[in-house]
Amino acid sequence: MSNEAVQEAKASGHFAVFSSQNSKFNYTFNKIREVKSYRIGELFAAYRDILWDDGRHKYNVSSFIGEIDEILLGERFSTFDQNTLDNLIGTLRQRGNSNATINRKMAALSKLLRKAHKMGDIHSLPEFRRQKERAGRIRFLERDEEARLFAAIKSRSEDAYRLSVFLVDTGCRLGEALGLIWNDIQEHRVSFWITKSGRSRTIPMTERVKEVIKLPPTTEGRRPKGPFAMLNQPQYRAIWNEAKAEVGLGADEQVVPHILRHTCASRLVQGGIDIRRVQMWLGHQTLSMTMRYAHLATNDLDGCVTVLEKPRGEQSSRTAESSMFASPLTTLSPAQASQKQGGPEPAKAPRKRSKGK
Repeated sequence: MSNEAVQEAKASGHFAVFSSQNSKFNYTFNKIREVKSYRIGELFAAYRDILWDDGRHKYNVSSFIGEIDEILLGERFSTFDQNTLDNLIGTLRQRGNSNATINRKMAALSKLLRKAHKMGDIHSLPEFRRQKERAGRIRFLERDEEARLFAAIKSRSEDAYRLSVFLVDTGCRLGEALGLIWNDIQEHRVSFWITKSGRSRTIPMTERVKEVIKLPPTTEGRRPKGPFAMLNQPQYRAIWNEAKAEVGLGADEQVVPHILRHTCASRLVQGGIDIRRVQMWLGHQTLSMTMRYAHLATNDLDGCVTVLEKPRGEQSSRTAESSMFASPLTTLSPAQASQKQGGPEPAKAPRKRSKGK
């Protein structure tokens, strides 16, 4: 581009766009900026360590982004339009992904693209709409299942057994337990600082938990950094899978370590603990997450059975006023109730005559 052209563009107050086979340039006044294009994988490599902490979640996100890059055939882009997003979601659905799985993958993609947009790497974003999810069954361990599974785990590793008891009685995530240090345990309470939501929480410990966090003395006289620091996730999952197969649960895909968190939540709700307290115990960021367990709180509905099992004649003799389910909008006054049953109307008070002048 000649100097005369640059001066002309500057004088006119407009910018011109020039394209070549490989690059596109925007010339605005005396500033020249190249509009670059990127692959999804390149953006992830640039920002993954900024956006995600090391751990299993980051590993899962890496898998999600890799699949998305493969679906897009490694295409480079400077804008990510709505049509591209819609085609991506359609392909994931054709591959058998549920709406819940699609939502998790799109959440990772959205987080990455928003960061790239903020940094000026891409210049437009599509609208991410959450797919409607169905409420699936929540699997939790019965007491006898827990006893058999934990016995099989204990026969393989005392440390893995202690961790299992801790997980089911605290409801914490596996990563939260493995990240504990001794300063996080104070008297009868334990604090979780490394959490998925980024919010710390402190909960009381059961007697069983107090016992399993105690470590036997070692010959070296030194103890690890935390009560479960001698384990890592791959080691624990390997022991879990072996024990699970031994007790006949190998074919159940839902029997994973996270089932202990579901089990804790289910027992709290079934025991009559209100949903708000369960939310605080589990550290859920929103109440909607905890509401997945609300259907287990059936004690509040027991009164309905009592009403339905009453003989019809006995029910009709009871007035709405005496029913604990009576509504102020439907409760009749004594006079209205008497009228409805065909009784005599209450006597009306005589009207006073006004004296004529």
